[in-house]
Amino acid sequence: MAAVAFRLGQRVHVAGDPARVGTVRYLGPVDGHPGDWLGVDWDAGAGGRHDGSLAGLRYFVAAGERSASFARPTALSAGITLPDAIRNRYNVEEFTKEEQDEMYVFSTSQKRVSVELVGKNKVEEKLKNLNDLTSASVSYMGVSSIGPGDELKNLVPNLRQLDLTGNLLSQWQDIFSLCEALASLEILDLTNNTMENDFTDSSSVKNIRVLVLNYCGVTWELVEKIKVSFSCLSELHLMTNRIKAMMTPVGNIVQGFDTLRLLNLEDNHIDSWDEIVKLSYLRSLEQLHLNKNMLKHVTYPSNPPPLGSLGDAAVLPFEKLRVLLLGSNQIDEVLSVDSLNLFPSLTLWLSTPILISTFLKDVRLSDNPVADPAKGGVPRFVLIARLGKVKILNGSEISPRERREAEIRYVRLVMGKAESYDPEEIKRLHPRFAELKAFHGIEDEKPSSRTSGPQKMASGLISITLKCVGPSMGEKQPLTKKLPPATTVGKLKSLCESFFKLKDVKLRLYLEEEGCPLPQFFEEDTVSLMELGIGTGSTIIVDEES
Repeated sequence: MAAVAFRLGQRVHVAGDPARVGTVRYLGPVDGHPGDWLGVDWDAGAGGRHDGSLAGLRYFVAAGERSASFARPTALSAGITLPDAIRNRYNVEEFTKEEQDEMYVFSTSQKRVSVELVGKNKVEEKLKNLNDLTSASVSYMGVSSIGPGDELKNLVPNLRQLDLTGNLLSQWQDIFSLCEALASLEILDLTNNTMENDFTDSSSVKNIRVLVLNYCGVTWELVEKIKVSFSCLSELHLMTNRIKAMMTPVGNIVQGFDTLRLLNLEDNHIDSWDEIVKLSYLRSLEQLHLNKNMLKHVTYPSNPPPLGSLGDAAVLPFEKLRVLLLGSNQIDEVLSVDSLNLFPSLTLWLSTPILISTFLKDVRLSDNPVADPAKGGVPRFVLIARLGKVKILNGSEISPRERREAEIRYVRLVMGKAESYDPEEIKRLHPRFAELKAFHGIEDEKPSSRTSGPQKMASGLISITLKCVGPSMGEKQPLTKKLPPATTVGKLKSLCESFFKLKDVKLRLYLEEEGCPLPQFFEEDTVSLMELGIGTGSTIIVDEES
């Protein structure tokens, strides 16, 4: 095969290895090496040797310093048609054990689930007639074209879900032809196909409900064109496309996408919440996935567009948004958590750097500084108290008892610092404090008087359980002690030495919390139990420094 059989920009794979995919960036001679050569820039730098230059001569510019190499035309494959790939994958009489193990179906959440071929004879009989096939995967099979439309239509006329991950597709005309040939197709996964951003076709695709364009090199300019052709999308997945900004044709608000319920922008380069605000008037948007970006704060939009500019007299920002995923960002302030109470639908299913389900009310606050006490963030009980409607936090169900204790502890924590702030400052920093204080009937602490008598003095004490777990301390039974709320961590360490008869041991104290997998370490010896929000019923772990 001559080099002229390929074209610049064409997607290719190594002959015999469809998983090693790259893009042709050069056609022609290489100095000092006779014959035809192709310069290929490999995806993810898969086995490259240079950056497009060789022996001091620049032939092309590769994506990475060692993502490129030169290859003979005979060492590369331009791929196969989609019908051929389907026949190759689903010709069950020729399945190897490895190919059987690779088969999967889609779960209801669109995740791959491996399938064990139970009743193999029945499966073989059914798949001999591909007319019955409704879900297919031809991932990493070197698909480079759709082939004749009639052939595809006659082969799998009832196909509803198609996974084309890691193939050689790049031209949108092929995608339009595919959707036209498969009228029943609703879910199309094009992950790891480098799609061209030159999108000039005005075809209308009304059958696709879920479009997955993860790792496709998609820009937001292309997204603005996609929404015109794919006008009936309910889900659009755009993970890992290096999108940083939403450039809009008119104004500063993303419009259209009237049926879109889920938009996945995870693992991009978005660092400004102002970019997310541009999405706030997507009418049907219920789920917005923003994990693994670089966002530092969250606020509810305070400056809506002029009345009537969006077609309606009154539209609320993020009016239907129920799910907001912000895990693994850089959010470091609790005011961002508080702002979620302003979202119209998130007041029922609150969320933050999180994973939350409308049905499970599941909130995940992991991998953000605001949820990591070691990075200056707040512990679990504070998040529970600030997010009043959450049912599951970081995969652990919040029981009514844990919520009550968290909210009471949070109120005590704020009261312990109340002398340092004026009331207006408390209201600003702790919006739910007054509400929770009144709800739980917590009165302001009054200074103790030496003449108040033993009974009144005892009524101000808190009862805590101490568990000694240090390996060199020996086995000791837990103790329950009543202590003044003003007891400092340092003072409690000294008391523990006496309680457990410990000598020459440096202690570390932790708070054991229900539903929290890791105890909270007390770092400062000068902080009091009240300032830490610790009240009656708390359990403190007594350990030794390592």
